[in-house]
Amino acid sequence: MGALGVPRANYYRWCTEGVEKLLSAEEEAIIELCKRTKYRNGHRKIKALLKQEYKIQLNRNTVQAIMQEHNLQCRIKPKRRWKSQGESIIVAPDLLKRDFSASKPNQKWVTDITYIQYGSTTKYLSTIMDLFNNEIVAYKLYDHQQTPLVIDTLKAALAARNNPEGVIIHSDQGSVYTSYDFQDYVKKNYLISSMSRRGNCWDNAVIESFHSNLKSEEFQFTKFNSLSNQEVKERVIAYLNYYNEERIQEKLGYLTPKKYGVIAA
Repeated sequence: MGALGVPRANYYRWCTEGVEKLLSAEEEAIIELCKRTKYRNGHRKIKALLKQEYKIQLNRNTVQAIMQEHNLQCRIKPKRRWKSQGESIIVAPDLLKRDFSASKPNQKWVTDITYIQYGSTTKYLSTIMDLFNNEIVAYKLYDHQQTPLVIDTLKAALAARNNPEGVIIHSDQGSVYTSYDFQDYVKKNYLISSMSRRGNCWDNAVIESFHSNLKSEEFQFTKFNSLSNQEVKERVIAYLNYYNEERIQEKLGYLTPKKYGVIAA
């Protein structure tokens, strides 16, 4: 070192700091999982995916530490509230009472509307979820939030599930759901209407949480004014497919809604 004219302290600092740290197999697997899932998952789900896909078993604190070290934490944006429009007529009682479990398919459905803004335009997404496996049964994406949006979503759900009868369809007290047209359609198809208490988002928390995740996971890195109408539609469809077929859930034993539906039904 003296012959090279390099001070001993500088040499050892170069040895410890100048050489890039080699990643372990566990770190490489975690980084790959986070990239592939677009940083949508927290450490608990990454821990489950490590075991499922790589046969790597780590405790969640280790997984969390690795994710923090490499800045791989899940990013979630807060949800913005909106108000529905239209005339309120019929209010149904709350039959779920925050019991978001179901012992079989087509026992309890929950539904809600959320907005997706791009540029100066807003799209309205209506979805219906089956609480048996949290699968999104049907959706509609319209330029308005009027009653036809929710009726068409319910029509699509009934068609997808071969017109089951006696299903509880739970919503908030938005005017599109309390409208005579929607309630009449529910009754004519032998469904049972249920509604959250007014102004209480926790009474319909599961579907509201889904909408929040959709926007924070699919659109968080995108400037809304950079998307076209068609691009918004394509990204919503892509996320719904990902959610049903790829996104694991702790409630479902770290299975996807589709896989849980096949195994548990």
